Amino acid sequence: MAVTETQLAELQARLKDFMAKHIYPNEQRYYTEGEKLGPWRVIPVVEELKKIAKAEGLWNLFLPDDPRGAGLNNQQYATLCEIMGRSVMAPEIFNCSAPDTGNMEVLVRYGTPEQQKRWLEPLLAGEIRSAFCMTEADVASSDATNVQLEIRRDGDEYVLNGRKWYTTGGTDPRCKIFIVMGRSNFEPGASAHSIQSQILVPKNTPGVKVIRPLPVFGFYGVPDRASEVWFDNVRVPVSNMLLGEGRGFEIAQGRLGPGRIHHCMRLIGMSERILERMCRRADARVAFGKPVSEQTVTLERIAEARIMIEQCRLLTMKAAYMMDTVGNKEAKQEIAMIKVAAPNMACKIVDWAIQVFGGGGTNNDHYLTVCYSLARALRLADGPDEVHRNQIARLELKRHRNTDPDVTGGRGLGFTRQEAQEFADAGLWPRPADWAE
Repeated sequence: MAVTETQLAELQARLKDFMAKHIYPNEQRYYTEGEKLGPWRVIPVVEELKKIAKAEGLWNLFLPDDPRGAGLNNQQYATLCEIMGRSVMAPEIFNCSAPDTGNMEVLVRYGTPEQQKRWLEPLLAGEIRSAFCMTEADVASSDATNVQLEIRRDGDEYVLNGRKWYTTGGTDPRCKIFIVMGRSNFEPGASAHSIQSQILVPKNTPGVKVIRPLPVFGFYGVPDRASEVWFDNVRVPVSNMLLGEGRGFEIAQGRLGPGRIHHCMRLIGMSERILERMCRRADARVAFGKPVSEQTVTLERIAEARIMIEQCRLLTMKAAYMMDTVGNKEAKQEIAMIKVAAPNMACKIVDWAIQVFGGGGTNNDHYLTVCYSLARALRLADGPDEVHRNQIARLELKRHRNTDPDVTGGRGLGFTRQEAQEFADAGLWPRPADWAE
């Protein structure tokens, strides 16, 4: 059943109230526990707050148009992502954090009833967590056709061999299931986009080894628990295959659209909070005889930050609207655009804030360094900027190749000889009749 605007406004208000009462006051505890316990342990405050959020019905707010979620479409949920994005710890509290949301969406769309019962139900309940294994250390993983992990069938089982890294969630003791992308078709000449598959691998399967946590700009497990994982002769039942052999790219595209909306709106929420802190800091500090907020360079950066945030929000909401009305495929250019625009916007605003905070901006007292590490990492996650820019440009070129420039006024070619002569004759300064060659 569709959520009305009144119901959405009420949900937004409840979420903001929860953030004020429970999230912001516990952030320092979150960072302290994360630093003391490290990436191999559960952060206690997270589990405490999850119980409160679940009891208040602020749980599984994603899953557009699905009865197991809150019944929100992409546009509606995007507004909640912006609120949650104001704190890096918040999404997990509401069971709305990556990679679990994407993995749950995959299981909703492509999982069998048995797979859903075993893995989706405990994920939705917040009893376990999951990981998505795609990026590899030995190849340029921005080109997914390079993925080398092998998935070979052997009777009633698949055997996996390979090495993954920057697998979010691998070191989390609550993580019980991996969705692994690997190559399953080794026939010469096979289509590049039909050689990959995605398969469910329980974390406790013999041969699965979580080797080490990986820091992101020095942060271990706050908020992402990046890790390196090896798969050595890992055997899983054939029934663990998702959708079927060779359907890996299809699944990947299905999960990325909503996930990019979530990432971008959270970055917008984060940027709003950083801009607020930047303004308050600039008002409170005096340099060279006047408040920092009255320095022209600061005023210019505050203004530009506001413009950039509003531009990104409108573009992201347009992409969400298109996904809701015409589908992910028709919205692919807009989805690619927000994935470039939002992380770059956030990186720039955090960088300007660091300048206002001075030396204090380089530690995490003011929330700036963790925000920068997250925003900068998102210029790589789900595909680097360069890949998205290439896609945007190709789609733009294709669009104009299929239109008539005489109708649109968009002709890009120069004058013919005849046109050049007619232009010269009709102009203010035609060549004089007695002009000597």
